[in-house]
Amino acid sequence: MSRIGYVLKRIGKMDYKKMNETANMLHKKTGKSKIWLFADMAKCAAKYNAGYMDYKIAQMYKLNDAQKRTVITRGLSNEIVRRMNDKAYWHFFDDKTEFNQTFAKWVNRDWLRCDENLTKEQLAAFLENKPCVMFKPLEGSSGQGIEKYTPDAWEDMGAFFRLINEKGPAILEEVVVQHSRMAALCPTSVNTVRIATLIGEKKEGIVYAFLRIGNGKVMDNVDCGGMAARVDLESGKLLTVGADKQGNTFEKHPITGTDIIGFEVPYFHEACQMCLEAMKVVPQVRFVAWDVAITEDGPRFIEGNSFPSHAVPQFAAHYPDGIGIMPVFREFLNI
Repeated sequence: MSRIGYVLKRIGKMDYKKMNETANMLHKKTGKSKIWLFADMAKCAAKYNAGYMDYKIAQMYKLNDAQKRTVITRGLSNEIVRRMNDKAYWHFFDDKTEFNQTFAKWVNRDWLRCDENLTKEQLAAFLENKPCVMFKPLEGSSGQGIEKYTPDAWEDMGAFFRLINEKGPAILEEVVVQHSRMAALCPTSVNTVRIATLIGEKKEGIVYAFLRIGNGKVMDNVDCGGMAARVDLESGKLLTVGADKQGNTFEKHPITGTDIIGFEVPYFHEACQMCLEAMKVVPQVRFVAWDVAITEDGPRFIEGNSFPSHAVPQFAAHYPDGIGIMPVFREFLNI
């Protein structure tokens, strides 16, 4: 496809309603002309394959062209996944049952598949003596459909069994108890480290690590109101403020008051080593974002993502000089 053809295709696929909403929001926030913002957003969509969300979270309206070229936009992220990850093998990550089986030695917790074959007796046996469990749809992302249940929910086992059946194929998992230092950040959620591994044409290893921190909800996911801070790969310490998808930044956690900048993630190097070993298990999926919980006994996998979100590693607050994460990816890939 010619460059002109590509640009015309991008223009045709733009979500003008969302772009307009984003331009209105940024106009109120920055005072910049709405017309200028809309035009710059359209330019970034055509030139850098950036969606309206990319434009907002990376604050591309503040960047010059050289800086904009360092942002991993939605289009670039999709291209990396397409090149690196054979879709025929995504099921090892996308199906939570398969993930737990494939990476069992690093998952290291009880779980139960809930489908049409589940019996009430099996459910009751699994729940016995458990203080709480997590319900997770078999497939899904961004924390959608995940719920936490305590024993009062299954006091009437028949009603709970019907509830689980109605919610469709899923798994129930033993709740991971996080390290006390991780709970000091936010005790309502298991605050996971997202560690991205890449088997690239130039080299292989860890591309980035971010700590995802909850903000009062049961999930730490940024789509559920959580925040993220960048982890230094050498020291395991947080380098940046926490930032959320709305552009808010936090030097201290707003609920617990715990310092974010300088916080040291326990067992971080063990978590990195675990991810480096795990990335070789399904080598056909070469770019994976692993969500790792830190317990008193060490790291545990929560899940692996075969289509990593490009939002978390692109929050503008994590790149105060305006240079995004693209240079890091270029150490691994020809991009």
